[in-house]
Amino acid sequence: MACPICEKDTDPKYRPFCSRRCADVDLGRWLNGSYAMAANSPEDLDEAAEAVSQALSQETSKPH
Repeated sequence: MACPICEKDTDPKYRPFCSRRCADVDLGRWLNGSYAMAANSPEDLDEAAEAVSQALSQETSKPH
């Protein structure tokens, strides 16, 4: 099996990666949104906007 980041052979300790470095590169990609998929349908955008609106209204209604 090849490392999905650099294509070297994987190390059982870091599987499916070859090293801690490649595992960290993958984590960084997840955290910065590189693996996000764009929504194509307007319904998805409307649902996302509604979810954000609800989350913000719940956050402002909580006592501090």
